[in-house]
Amino acid sequence: MGSYTQLTYHQRYHIYTFTKAGMHQTEIAKIIGVHKSTISRELRRNRGKRGYRPKQAHQFAIARRDKAQSRITDRDWGMIEELISLDWSPEQISEYCREEQELPISHEWIYQYIYRDKHNGGRLWKHLRCRKKRRKRYGSYEKRGQIPNRRWIDDRPQAVEDRSRLGDWEADTIIGKGRKGAIVTLVDRKSRYLRMGLVAKRTKEAVKEMIISLLENLPVHTITCDNGKEFTDHEKFAKALGTEVYFAHPYASWERGTNENTNGLIRQYIPKDAKFSDLTCANMKFVENRLNTRPRKCLSFSTPMVILNNHGCT
Repeated sequence: MGSYTQLTYHQRYHIYTFTKAGMHQTEIAKIIGVHKSTISRELRRNRGKRGYRPKQAHQFAIARRDKAQSRITDRDWGMIEELISLDWSPEQISEYCREEQELPISHEWIYQYIYRDKHNGGRLWKHLRCRKKRRKRYGSYEKRGQIPNRRWIDDRPQAVEDRSRLGDWEADTIIGKGRKGAIVTLVDRKSRYLRMGLVAKRTKEAVKEMIISLLENLPVHTITCDNGKEFTDHEKFAKALGTEVYFAHPYASWERGTNENTNGLIRQYIPKDAKFSDLTCANMKFVENRLNTRPRKCLSFSTPMVILNNHGCT
């Protein structure tokens, strides 16, 4: 039995377009990367008097979400505040509430609760690892016009979300002090295996060549990037590696959470005030090895290296 997935506005627009074109619900589900029951439920619950329209459907969904949020009691929020004070991330709290407390609450609700608390003079926000103001997922996203032919994360195959295979990578760059130099980081979603490489300048050409070099001997099905201009040559490295490249929405770093978390681990060895001009390829290999051979709770205390080797990738 399939589970229901909360849809983005972009996905709802695709559902509207494909339905108008006469496509079957199963086909639509496969294209946008959700279970067919999600499409069926979406068309049933969010249809208006004039049929299914994406903007109206999205408004219906948000209203239903807000109504559900009002059912969270003050006692529930007190428990959530305690977990926030223990430096748990909203994603971790959301999962804990769902699995251990049978309390369905999304990490987005928790983020918005934290920012309301901040607006009112509270200090919950100081427990967030990333304190930069986030934009909600709901609604439209700005079109920067900097990267041609982007394919949004909404179109990724479901296998990427499920972490059911090796070869689905998340990509980012860590910028050096004074914006001099950068480290390209690539993390496999299933194994958490890390590849990283140093570039003297964060140009699209340098990043393209580094990505190809880091992944050319590894399984690669998809790469998900942020919207930095250094990924402008995505079509070129996609062709070189025989892969598909997708982009997270602007201001939605949580959509590449595996990579963001790994970048945080890298900072243990390469702090923010480090001069990248002092770093070498040997430094990159050292950090890679440390993180790839470290047991991870999310891997049942196996290591990224072991998981990769067990799948015949050495």
